Amino acid sequence: MNEFDEIRPYEAGEMKQAFEDLLKDRQFQVVLKGFAPWLPKSVRNGLLRLAFTGVKTPLDFQKRFMKPVVNYIIRKYTDGCSFDDAALTSAIPSDLKSDGSRFMFVSNHRDIVLDSAFLDVKLVNAGYPTTVEIGIGDNLLIYPWIKRLVRMNKAFTVRRGLSLRETLAASQLMSRYIHYAVTQKKENIWIAQREGRAKDSNDRTQDAVLKMLAMGGDLKELNIVPLTISYEYDPCDYLKAQEFQQKRDNPAFKKSRQDDLDNMKTGILGYKGRVVYRAAAPINTWLGELDELPKTEYYKVVAERMDKEIHRGYELFPCNYIALDELNGNTDHAAHYTAADKQRFEKYLSGQLAKITLDNKDEAFLRERILTMYANPVRNKLAVL
Repeated sequence: MNEFDEIRPYEAGEMKQAFEDLLKDRQFQVVLKGFAPWLPKSVRNGLLRLAFTGVKTPLDFQKRFMKPVVNYIIRKYTDGCSFDDAALTSAIPSDLKSDGSRFMFVSNHRDIVLDSAFLDVKLVNAGYPTTVEIGIGDNLLIYPWIKRLVRMNKAFTVRRGLSLRETLAASQLMSRYIHYAVTQKKENIWIAQREGRAKDSNDRTQDAVLKMLAMGGDLKELNIVPLTISYEYDPCDYLKAQEFQQKRDNPAFKKSRQDDLDNMKTGILGYKGRVVYRAAAPINTWLGELDELPKTEYYKVVAERMDKEIHRGYELFPCNYIALDELNGNTDHAAHYTAADKQRFEKYLSGQLAKITLDNKDEAFLRERILTMYANPVRNKLAVL
């Protein structure tokens, strides 16, 4: 374990001290005060210590603290979140929920915080024995209390902004840790299919991600499961469109740390409509078919096959079809939506565009960018079908 101390989540024996260190953090206390400004610090800390009683592992912490929070987000900011694991369970002959099998979920990326958080709750509710460890970029761990909290919540660190040599060493270490977590610790893993979100929702698996995973051992031992995340409405769509224009107008534009925090806050507290998670069968069910491919082609073909599984798993909503028809200037998919659906989406779109406050706001460009985000899942699913 010492090899992974720099990046791994906390272990069971470290949780109590991590919790005490969290309560001593001044910035964390400022955050807590924002939730209950009428309570004295000693009372807030006392209540948290009481709630922490009996928490010995990161999984205990998730069930005690994070599960209620995530369920609240689902109730308040979505119209329901469902988990379809039929293809996964049918592909495993034994009872995968109790036989010790663990999986590495590789998914498209919709939200920095909630992609794995929603999955955790759905796995627990579906009877799986544990949740997922997640990779989170150190660019998001801008305060010590955030790093401490995510490590308590089963997160391992993905190092960003390194030199080429440092990136290679960091990738090798992370890959070895992932293989160790799945095969020895018996943990599930979640990781996004690419670095960062596909801002136009044209979700593609980077073969570099698969090459990284293969650094630490055979891909087959990871039991990789392609996972599709579908949002009816993406609360960050206007922020992504705004960034598209900022980069168009200034190719050197880069988001600030505050921009990252704003994206996280908007993603968590924004309205999402219906949310659907759909797991495909593990890639081990077909990976052997590609064994004869040369290494120069192997990871590219695996990534393309995984993309087909992820695209096939999209849950398409009326707004997706409306966006595609508007971009194409026709009504080819009108059977999938009503006049009321169209009116609702137009109202939503106008509201999102109104949130963009750029000085040189290009309304037509921004609208096209948001429509493309909603249309691309239809294009990709139709291409597979």
